[in-house]
Amino acid sequence: MNFETGARAREWRERVQAFFDAEILPRHRDWFAQVARGGGTADFMPLLQQKARAQGLWNLGLPELAADEPGTRLSNLEYAGCCEIMGRLAWAPEAFNCQAPDVPNMITLQNCADAAQKRAWLAPLLEARTRSAFAMTEPEVASSDATNIACRIERRGGEYVITGRKWFATGAAHPRCSQLMVMGVTDAGAERTRRHSVVMVPMDAPGVRLVREITWMGLRDHVAPIGELELAGVRVPVGNRLGAEGDGFKVAQVRLGPARIHHCMRQIGLAGLLIELMHARARERRTFGRPVIDYDTVQRWIAESRVELELSRLMTLKCAWLLDREGHHGAWREVSLVKIAVPGMLQRVADRALQVFGAMGGTEDAPIHYALSYARLMRIGDGPDEVHLRQVFRQERAPAWTIAESPYLIPRPD
Repeated sequence: MNFETGARAREWRERVQAFFDAEILPRHRDWFAQVARGGGTADFMPLLQQKARAQGLWNLGLPELAADEPGTRLSNLEYAGCCEIMGRLAWAPEAFNCQAPDVPNMITLQNCADAAQKRAWLAPLLEARTRSAFAMTEPEVASSDATNIACRIERRGGEYVITGRKWFATGAAHPRCSQLMVMGVTDAGAERTRRHSVVMVPMDAPGVRLVREITWMGLRDHVAPIGELELAGVRVPVGNRLGAEGDGFKVAQVRLGPARIHHCMRQIGLAGLLIELMHARARERRTFGRPVIDYDTVQRWIAESRVELELSRLMTLKCAWLLDREGHHGAWREVSLVKIAVPGMLQRVADRALQVFGAMGGTEDAPIHYALSYARLMRIGDGPDEVHLRQVFRQERAPAWTIAESPYLIPRPD
């Protein structure tokens, strides 16, 4: 893991691992009882966050923090190992203020907000005093082509009036969510990628209605509950716009790069946990007089899972390294590569784990059903596989020679 990440990355990984082992894992069953099963909030979370911050384990996923902003200032490559550890439990990132969608939203505000907007919207997130959501996807259009987005943002004097419907807004159904980043059409007559803008909308603004909380494949996102929203004539000041009018795609892309790679980092951690669970379950379970671990099929499943995980980790580390060197615009190919590869890997590992566990694997007793749902969602969310495959193909360079001219082929005899 640490062959190229350096001593600083190893040190921070060890610190996060120690905190995870001592403070987070022992509370997992309490979290499950209070949140996943009880439907409430974890009463210990504020104290846990206080402890993490006191140890300097705060806002680890924000490499561009200003001097007066609280956080660790790890690079993407240094953060990768820490994020992997957090991914072993769905709720662990919240202890470090590293949960989605707040981290990519904070990165967006760092890059696209002015000083006043940062005071109003970014500062509360950095301090974990509130939660946020990004409202882009719409139920009536194919949002994999973001130019389809139809929510209207109409300027009237010093205000914008927002009308539309959004869904799969991660975090919008959280009881502490107070702010929305909303993407919509500000100029329908502009060129294709200049029609949209992003504006900040208070969750309690008149006209904002949480229609429902959405589950995915029957599973609730307990950390950042997914919301469907109605925006009926919502009025916000023009000063709530991020960037220039028409910069909606630019703003969205700033957040999507980190969002995608952070999901991949967490999925790698979860896949590693599933491999460990497979191994333990197969040692303890017996069929036809033999431990399941003795069967060649099970051994192959575990080994194949390890191979796929290691490949995914290497790709993700390279992507993080490139993000640090080239920024969001220089790493789009690698972001698409990991966005395709890692969820597919986790889905296959989770499917094997389900077979090893048997019926128990489909219950809430084990995290396998969560891993399957998470992996499947990530093959659609933040851009479906097909869109990213198309992006990768477009960046492939055609060879300068034809098949007939290729020096690698031997001509057929006359």
